[in-house]
Amino acid sequence: MKRKKLLTMLIGFLLIVCLGISLAATAKYRDPETLTFSMVPAEAVEKEITLYKPVIQYLEKVTGKKIDFYMPTNRASVIEAMVNRWVDIAVFGPYSYVMAHELDPHIVVFATYAKRPGPLTKEGPGYQSVLITKKGSKFTTIESLKGAILALTDPASTSGNLVPRVIFGKEVLHGKPLEDYFGKVVYSGGHDLSTLAVRDGRVDAAFVASHRFDNVIYRGLVKKEDFNFLWFSPVIPGDPFCYLTDLTPELREKIKHTFLTLHEIPECKKFLDNVASSKFVEMKDSDYDIIRELKEAKEKMGL
Repeated sequence: MKRKKLLTMLIGFLLIVCLGISLAATAKYRDPETLTFSMVPAEAVEKEITLYKPVIQYLEKVTGKKIDFYMPTNRASVIEAMVNRWVDIAVFGPYSYVMAHELDPHIVVFATYAKRPGPLTKEGPGYQSVLITKKGSKFTTIESLKGAILALTDPASTSGNLVPRVIFGKEVLHGKPLEDYFGKVVYSGGHDLSTLAVRDGRVDAAFVASHRFDNVIYRGLVKKEDFNFLWFSPVIPGDPFCYLTDLTPELREKIKHTFLTLHEIPECKKFLDNVASSKFVEMKDSDYDIIRELKEAKEKMGL
């Protein structure tokens, strides 16, 4: 009788332990009623919010969650917001993603868009950094830009800062900093702003992302023939769409499913058309190791 009672107590104790382990495992994941979405500002954010409206609606339908939008001021603010759990899903640039992932490994890429071929952009899940000048100006060669005013995009931009400083600096300037070659280097805050600054003669040259330059053409603000294209970088992996891995696995799968099936939703066709993409493709963290290598090289160069 005592043995039976002891066995019952032992089974009860084990059930409590197992329940505790199960609850602890569940507690490490978040399942919020509202998800917050944000993006690094590459163009006018208000315009991008309008474009994302059908995507947000589809995301709400698939996840069953309310989706709020966080209006960023710069790339750093999106990184900070995600690290502090103010944002659950975000679109980064490749460089800002690597920076964010280093600060918090729970920030992980799950997809990017496969670009259609455009005026400058090649087809596929990537793009290039391009050095542009105004057609009709005296800046028709890289040599002619010595002492000129150069626009970069943002300190956390891949094509608008990292690639120009590391690859262009190494291959073209033989290891010299941009500031030693150009007369003045400024940050514009956006690829579209850099493009328009070159068009208007406020800067002499700029490094811009090929797909972002294409977007300015599609908006009717510039024409390709109004510019000189003096340098193209190797292909850079596309803008990473990321979520936090402390969200429940089921919720993360629904978020990923939303974007990977976006091309099947008629209401989202306009969004894909506006970003000149055919669909989203799955990406993993290691796809951005090339950006990590560039970041490490930049740091070794003391830039």
